[in-house]
Amino acid sequence: MTADEGRLVAALRSAMKENARLREERDRADRDAQVAITAMACRLPGGADTPEALWELVERGGDAVGPLPRDRGWQEPGDPPRSIMREGAFLDRAGDFDAGFFGISPKEALATDPQQRLLLETSWEAIERARIDPASLRGTDTGVYVGLTAQEYGPRMAESTDDGLALTGTTASVASGRISYTLGLHGPSLSMDTACSSSLVALHSAVRALRSGECSMALAGGAAVMSSDGLLVEFTRKGGLSPDGRCRAFGADADGTGFSEGAVVLVLERVADARAAGRPVLAVVRGSAVNSDGASNGLTAPNGPAQARVIRAALSDAGLDPHEIDAVEAHGTGTTLGDPIEAQALVRVYGGEREEPLLLGSLKSNIGHAQAAAGAAGAVKAVQALRHGTFPSTLHAAEPSPHVDWQDSGIALAQTNHTWAEASRPRRIAVSSFGISGTNVHLILEQAEDDRSLPRTAADAETAVQESPTGQAPGHFAAVTGPLTRSSGAEEAPALGEEPVVWPLSARGGPALHGQAVRLLRHLEHAPSRPCDVALSLATTRAHLEDRAVVVGAGTDELRRGLRALAAGESDPGVITGSADGAGPTAFLFTGQGSQRPGMGRELHAAHPVFARAFDEVAAEFDRYLERPLTDVVWAGRDTPEAELLDRTGWAQIALFTFGTALYRLLESWGVRPDYVAGHSIGEITAAHVCGVLTLPDAVRLVEARARLMQALPEGGAMAAVQAPPEETGPVLEEAAERTGAPVTLAAVNAPGSVVVSGAAEAVDHVVSAFTERGHRTRRLTVSHAFHSPLMDPMLEDFARVASEVRLSPPVLPLISNLGGGRAGEEIRSADYWVRHVREPVRFAEGIAHLRREGVTAFVEVGPDAALTAMVRPTAGDQHRAVALQSRLRPETEALATGIGEAHVAGVPVEWAVLNSGARTVDLPTYAFQHRRYWLDTVPSGSAPAPAADAPALDEAPAVPALRARLEGMSADLREEELLQIVRRESAVLLGHTRAQDVPADRGFLDLGFDSLAAVRLGARLGELTGLELPSTVLLDHPAPRAVATRLSEEIGAGGDGTGAAAASGAGPAPEDEPGTVPEHGPDDEEVDGMGVDDLVRMVYDN
Repeated sequence: MTADEGRLVAALRSAMKENARLREERDRADRDAQVAITAMACRLPGGADTPEALWELVERGGDAVGPLPRDRGWQEPGDPPRSIMREGAFLDRAGDFDAGFFGISPKEALATDPQQRLLLETSWEAIERARIDPASLRGTDTGVYVGLTAQEYGPRMAESTDDGLALTGTTASVASGRISYTLGLHGPSLSMDTACSSSLVALHSAVRALRSGECSMALAGGAAVMSSDGLLVEFTRKGGLSPDGRCRAFGADADGTGFSEGAVVLVLERVADARAAGRPVLAVVRGSAVNSDGASNGLTAPNGPAQARVIRAALSDAGLDPHEIDAVEAHGTGTTLGDPIEAQALVRVYGGEREEPLLLGSLKSNIGHAQAAAGAAGAVKAVQALRHGTFPSTLHAAEPSPHVDWQDSGIALAQTNHTWAEASRPRRIAVSSFGISGTNVHLILEQAEDDRSLPRTAADAETAVQESPTGQAPGHFAAVTGPLTRSSGAEEAPALGEEPVVWPLSARGGPALHGQAVRLLRHLEHAPSRPCDVALSLATTRAHLEDRAVVVGAGTDELRRGLRALAAGESDPGVITGSADGAGPTAFLFTGQGSQRPGMGRELHAAHPVFARAFDEVAAEFDRYLERPLTDVVWAGRDTPEAELLDRTGWAQIALFTFGTALYRLLESWGVRPDYVAGHSIGEITAAHVCGVLTLPDAVRLVEARARLMQALPEGGAMAAVQAPPEETGPVLEEAAERTGAPVTLAAVNAPGSVVVSGAAEAVDHVVSAFTERGHRTRRLTVSHAFHSPLMDPMLEDFARVASEVRLSPPVLPLISNLGGGRAGEEIRSADYWVRHVREPVRFAEGIAHLRREGVTAFVEVGPDAALTAMVRPTAGDQHRAVALQSRLRPETEALATGIGEAHVAGVPVEWAVLNSGARTVDLPTYAFQHRRYWLDTVPSGSAPAPAADAPALDEAPAVPALRARLEGMSADLREEELLQIVRRESAVLLGHTRAQDVPADRGFLDLGFDSLAAVRLGARLGELTGLELPSTVLLDHPAPRAVATRLSEEIGAGGDGTGAAAASGAGPAPEDEPGTVPEHGPDDEEVDGMGVDDLVRMVYDN
């Protein structure tokens, strides 16, 4: 070969490699643009309430046909049959629904078609199964595409309710719209009726929308519930029903279809988006097509040529040849005419020369014809078949139909389960669905790349167990960084060490919370996962609802013990429960002297790099001023001379600032951030630093000078805690100073009945004796100096000099002042403030009271011990939560995990993905819906449905004059509580509840199931009962029962008539993204007609 020839060959090889690379890039881009099915949820006959249960049913050849429903009022006992169909595949308890979970009142639930209700629950389940927190989709362009046909529930409502709920409850368009409304989805929302093909057409439409960019994610599916037997009666007349309700698809004994029911929802998104988010890809939609029979041999007659055309169009859309399809999940209804026509259309396209025959099957042979849900149900079966590598048999077809020429057709009826051999290409199954009005759809599904090595048996699954990629379990509080990874949940990785793990669970209502624990416990028994992976999955793939619990433990045994206790409603040290209903802002409280302890921060330093970096940075700043490294003192061994130094104020203040700052930075990295900050004495300087008043070097300089100058003062003096209100201490302090001739003063007001006095020892002793004689509890404090007393005066001049040299900036967060007890203003930027801060009393209780007025509901103590939480509770009250992140009685990592969990229970936001970095998401059980039956029985025209026999009557409200007089004579607290019960009782009446307790006090009216008209009615009713003239927007401005009760109480207490400004109660309108307002019993609709334009506009846009 010549040199020129060699160069030519090299160039050709290079060009071929480049072409191959470009082809691979193009193929990858094509794959990424394809649409993935990332999750599926279903409610189908035979107990097939999950895709896994459906697969178990079809794989074993299960038959879901059973007796006709007896709880729907179809036929009275003894009446002659109205239909030829004696049995069928129907949903058990089709009227069951968790109305409260979706913010739907009992009245509205009763008026809502069961199909809408099933779609709501299966949509939620599908999203959870995609490992997505449903709440995270709010405001996204997610689309909703649902198919449904029969609206038989509507006529039952027509003359049986005067609540105006029948329109939305039984209108087809609301089926999709209600899902979008409930989840806050902004993408396309379409309900479609193409009869039997509705749900597969919905799936096709969702795929098209994703491809075109109309939405980035879609929910697609359908539902069918037979509220009456009208369809069976009609098809009996047409002669199209199977007497025993079984579909003998493609069988020689086919004698008609057997109608059934169900609901199916699938989650779809582009493959590239799903993989980027780490979500599982169950299958890929390679192509789809829809067409119509057009003018054919009859409106309802199947049209073979049209079916063949739609199949070819789907293949073209997929870019595939017929021989590249392995099986077809057929329409296959079991009719003597329809099945042969469908089979011939398949032969026409898929038949001919093939290496392997095209397998043909129909899910309808197992569960009947689920009408509008049938196509989507077939897609679920097909996806499961692709994932398991087996195409299930078709029942009731031992002998194939003689009307189809099966011999040499290239098509074979699947009469037994067929397991595919490994192939060089992905498996593919097509799904057909044909509507009675002529709308045909064909969809081609392809095995996902990730599933080509999916274990097919339990033994295979055991060999697929994976070890942690880092060689160690990352743990709940692991110091591992990097992207989140996902797993199937089938593997049991190495056990955790002793690092604590937090499992957050939530629900709407206590029974549901227990149910969540039961379901998780059962799931983990069959599908064990690493505790850290369960923690991440619970925290990031499930919504954080109002009623919450956390299970904290180090390792699987502790966690499961706590989970069992939660499931049983028992107490356990590792379980914390509570409600985040009405959660408001969060305040961080930085601890003062007395909370220091030997070794503080050492465990956190070893466990958390963020804490370690912050601690080291602060310590390095202090070490420039100190005679020995700070850690030599803070982490000194017990009973050593160095350890004893920590109790000296010169070291204690420095250690507390260092610890508090480092812990704050760790919390900040986990997304746990305050809306307000405050501190107790030295803790306020830490608060000032983290909110931007002091830079780190300036804060260190101020703390060091404060500590050093205080330490340099002569020892002596005393401090004592006294259980007495501050107003009683003044005369006693004056008397003590006068009798002893020594100074003593009020040093702190920690709670309404708890103060600290400080001064010369003899004067403090006199105060203690005086209060003890009066029966008050007192306690001498172990201190080296009398802080916040005149004994501090000698250091003030030197400290003022240092304070004047540091830069003081405006706070970036509201800082609550120790001196004034309220929000700090410009005075915080003066040196004089910090000098007075040394000398004057700490008005901690006033600060807590101010935070309570600001709406703070969670107080998080940031310090080495639980010193402030007990002081918070008497001022904040039971409606607020005080959380300590550390305790000298517990290991630091355990205390921190427990504190984070308790903060979460109180409604404090946490960025769980960061906190659980290094873990992977796994499959978890879906929500534990708490079902109640809602089924409207037919009633005579013009009548209202009778209440349930066991429904207790709500107490009648007292007459207005007597009620108003009684309320005016009550204390503010009792009046507000009484009014709260009235608001809850009247709300319960409007919504159809039987008990006032069914209306949570802090749940938003919108979440309770109110609409704007009901809100106006409730407002008018409350005005009628209390004698107040309330504005029509009262529930918009006060969006929960407690807030309304507070407003009413303040109006009555002030002797008002209710026309005061809405802001008078201090409660503003609901945030735009929070559940807000609204309750139907009271005034006529003219109340709305009489509202001004501004009020009407506000009502519309606020809701």
